[in-house]
Amino acid sequence: MTEAAELPPAPEMAREVFGDRFADAVRYAELLAEAGVQRGLIGPREVPRLWERHILNCAVLSEVVPEGVTVCDVGSGAGLPGIPLALVREDLKITLLEPLLRRTNFLTEVVELLGLDHVTVVRGRAEEVMGKLPPVHVVTARAVAPLDRLATWGIPLLRPYGEMLALKGDTAEEELKSAATALSKLGAVATSILQVGEGVVDPLSTVVRVEVGESPGGVRFAAKRAKAARTGRARRRR
Repeated sequence: MTEAAELPPAPEMAREVFGDRFADAVRYAELLAEAGVQRGLIGPREVPRLWERHILNCAVLSEVVPEGVTVCDVGSGAGLPGIPLALVREDLKITLLEPLLRRTNFLTEVVELLGLDHVTVVRGRAEEVMGKLPPVHVVTARAVAPLDRLATWGIPLLRPYGEMLALKGDTAEEELKSAATALSKLGAVATSILQVGEGVVDPLSTVVRVEVGESPGGVRFAAKRAKAARTGRARRRR
């Protein structure tokens, strides 16, 4: 049996979640099950549970993303959660940030094939693009790294008073406690654990929300950001 044949039909709930973009969501699932597996972006064992465990699990993140904001999906990988979020929310401007070429190639193909004009693919690491990409309102991430390490990459990309939304599993509360000191140093002013996807996914998707104040990343990153901005202005004057 081929990997494509193992992909189950889209659950009826997916029609409600994706609306007019349902056909595109189905195509994305097919791409994950075929090219995604062939290129090593997703494990073949994940194909039978692509809808519930991956696509819908990510799409419900839209419940806690404000309207009309800019989003950076850090370590986007195969496009999770960035692509499902983009399919649900055309009001967002989303950057898929990913350092590996084979993954960015896949993401670019998906974005072009599905006509996601509000999505941009950028190859690079978070620490490399700070100051090169405009700060965003929201940073998203899923299965990238423990929260304390993820925060050092994601929070400096935020605008003042922005927020990081990290999809986590059963370890969410433990990770949040362990990362408390690091988050404070990075300029976090409030944290919370949210459950989203009522009536769509079971179990519910767990989201760790980290809200920042006027200095995302703390003093160290504020200086680095200012230096990057000065460098950018100097290059534009040349």
